[in-house]
Amino acid sequence: MTLRHLSKGLLLALSIGCISLPVSANPFETTLDNGLKVIVKEDRRAPSVVNMVWYRVGSMDEIDGASGVAHVLEHLMFKGTENFASGEFNKRVAAMGGRDNAFTSRDYTAYFQQVPSERIGDVIGLEADRMRHLSFSDDEFSKEIEVVKEERRLRTDDKPRSLVFEQLMATAFVAHPYRRPIIGWMTDLEQMRADDARAWYRTWYAPNNAVVVIVGDVDHENVFKQVQAAFGGFQPETLPERRAIIEPEQKGPRNAVVRAPAELPYVAMAWRAPTLKDLDKDTDVYALQVLAAVLDGHDGARIPRNVVRGSQVAVSAGAGYDGTGRGESLFIVDGSPSRGKTVDDVQKSLLAEIAKIREEGVSEAELRRVKAQAIAGQIYEKDSLMGQATEIGSLAAIGMSWQDEDLMIEKLRAVTADQVQDVARRYFSDETLSVAVLEPVSIEATAPTASAGHH
Repeated sequence: MTLRHLSKGLLLALSIGCISLPVSANPFETTLDNGLKVIVKEDRRAPSVVNMVWYRVGSMDEIDGASGVAHVLEHLMFKGTENFASGEFNKRVAAMGGRDNAFTSRDYTAYFQQVPSERIGDVIGLEADRMRHLSFSDDEFSKEIEVVKEERRLRTDDKPRSLVFEQLMATAFVAHPYRRPIIGWMTDLEQMRADDARAWYRTWYAPNNAVVVIVGDVDHENVFKQVQAAFGGFQPETLPERRAIIEPEQKGPRNAVVRAPAELPYVAMAWRAPTLKDLDKDTDVYALQVLAAVLDGHDGARIPRNVVRGSQVAVSAGAGYDGTGRGESLFIVDGSPSRGKTVDDVQKSLLAEIAKIREEGVSEAELRRVKAQAIAGQIYEKDSLMGQATEIGSLAAIGMSWQDEDLMIEKLRAVTADQVQDVARRYFSDETLSVAVLEPVSIEATAPTASAGHH
């Protein structure tokens, strides 16, 4: 699992901040009487449209013993309804000349189709149908849970870095639900029953817990009417109370070891970091996003330049921090040592890059380069209907809005070198550090696939 990325919020904000966009009401937004939020962005550059339905529920809403149920239900949403046979959804979208899929995160679950714009009404209808009329048999569940278990084996159990990241989250968080993997612990998947997924569907899949996002060659007024016709008759549900789970204060460094077949060792380090709640006051979030970009926002950033290409301590290394989400945030740096180097060497090099910023700061020229690179990296995404829809939907699903972007732009562009140095001084202590290390074992070894030194 690579962490070499720049916060998508930072990329979007920096790029939009340098592009002259026409001032208009686009996107257009409305809320139905049953609580369903609808956001439409007209983009007429191609005769295509993206339709997305975002449910404000993800793995963080699960309870212990039922991890993975949000993702399992995502699979089952394609298994048929009272009106359509299993697999019919995909067939119909394909027959339109479109594509469709879905994804589950810690914060939300989203479903999407991209189809010719004249077929938007058809996919709106299909999504409305499965919001309220999903129907799957126990036998279909039994088959699909095996698919999810195999997905877990392929994406996590057989990928040492994924195991390390999973263990890092379980080490950094003791109480917060982000400690559980999105795909679920295998022990929970083995115990899951069809009624667990049905209960999850009944509880959370309601119009007042969803956002419809449509971007493309459409007229927003027509789309509003189509969404009203398809979804407007559904009743809102009384959603469970969501108590904020606040991670207890960390009292010192935490360490975990994962032993698994691998060619190279690997280390990932995480520090507790703030999450954006108050757009105006949470200035540390913006400064930390810029710090992540200074460390690893582009090929010329400090970690790839100094740790990988310069000293050649690591064959790969990176940094990542987002700072947006419904839950708590981590600032993560990671890397794999070059031949002849060790995990300790990589740790020291990565920590040295942060220490250098803490002690010497960053120059105005470097900050300008970071922003220029961010703009260049965003150009292609601006042409993507899917990219636009995902940005709008992900903000809405975590309680923010596309309308917040102007203030985010202003705050990000106002980050100073002093602020970057200040957060480098305050957030990277041993007291809030969690470390997970991959120790390779031979493939022939009889040890379990993964053993952790800390839970």
